[in-house]
Amino acid sequence: MENSTKNKIINIGLPFLFLMVVWGSSFILVKHGLKVFSAVEVASLRLSAAMFAMLGFAIFQIKYIPKEKLLPLFISALLAMGVPAYLFAIAQTGVSSSIAGVLNALTPLMTFIVGISFFGQKLTTPKIIGLFLGFLGSATLILINAKGEISINALAMLILIATVCYGINVNFVKKYLSDLKPIHLSSITVVMVGLIAFCILLTTSFWSKVQTHPDGYKALREIMVLGVLGTAAAQLVFNRMLVHTSALIASSITYFIPIVAVMWGIYEGEVFLVWHFLGMALIIGGVLILNRFR
Repeated sequence: MENSTKNKIINIGLPFLFLMVVWGSSFILVKHGLKVFSAVEVASLRLSAAMFAMLGFAIFQIKYIPKEKLLPLFISALLAMGVPAYLFAIAQTGVSSSIAGVLNALTPLMTFIVGISFFGQKLTTPKIIGLFLGFLGSATLILINAKGEISINALAMLILIATVCYGINVNFVKKYLSDLKPIHLSSITVVMVGLIAFCILLTTSFWSKVQTHPDGYKALREIMVLGVLGTAAAQLVFNRMLVHTSALIASSITYFIPIVAVMWGIYEGEVFLVWHFLGMALIIGGVLILNRFR
């Protein structure tokens, strides 16, 4: 095998596979955590675990951050991790992990809408078609329940709000933080939001649940894995992958995360109807069109 092929596998292929599995599995881990902890506790544990994993590294990196960038970094931390972590945890008290994973794929659509609305991106006919397909797919997932009946799931709307946060953050980072190295951006933002989450966690009764619930320690381990791998390590791996490939190729992970999430959901007996597969296909189709004509 040639060196160039080996380098592509190491620098792109393996990180891509890691992110696909880790991010695709995050929704089922949240589901398991909610069997023991409250939504606030799950999100706080996840972010706290990520913070402790990155703390030493962030302390070393903080000296490279200009003071005027601290406020934009804090805003990015809330948009990229803080607010979405709590919104997803709350939403999954009434939304299956597989549906949550599919709705997460709306992030590129929301990124584009925010770009049009506030950052001067142009709207073309293909992009209108892509946006229409994406929102038709999301409406299908939100309106059709596990019995195939039409009923509005208000909690699913929280996931849409989370994807809006992601969309705002992508555009915000491009405009105000593009001069920072991705590695600095990741470490500092993880620690910023993690410190807040840890303070929130200390006000809860999570530790008594760990000790008294039959699955307490198991749930704690799974959420810590989610925080360390799904938040801290994933941020580092993704930013490192960006160095070796284009943003377009890196963002294509969006198409595979829902597949992993759905596989986990089906494995655990979650109901996923033909209508839900149609919704997923429409969302991914819309994203494909947006990326093709971006």
